[in-house]
Amino acid sequence: MHIRLLDIAHARSGDKGDTANVGVIALKPEWYPTLVTYVTRDRVAQHFSGQINGGVDRFELPNLHALNFLLHGALDGGGTLSLKTDAQGKVYSTALLRMVIDVPDAEAVAAGLPAFA
Repeated sequence: MHIRLLDIAHARSGDKGDTANVGVIALKPEWYPTLVTYVTRDRVAQHFSGQINGGVDRFELPNLHALNFLLHGALDGGGTLSLKTDAQGKVYSTALLRMVIDVPDAEAVAAGLPAFA
């Protein structure tokens, strides 16, 4: 089943130097395991392929039902150096919420996840 992150999570983003920071928070605590399983470091790196020049780090925050991602090399040097339109990483949260994950049908139904056609 195709699941949009937008339908199961919200996100916040910001920056520190050349690194964008994106926090993804499950809308319901029972959806956090889906985030942990399917919103991987590699999947996020693939989603932002061509937009970031460095690697991706992922941190799990189970007490907040959240994941935190550091997107290294995402800001072309950061707010004071970059000519990018968003040199401070504010839109990376919206961009990540556009990601679609594939969850086995039985698992998605059991967790009550909203399907995306």
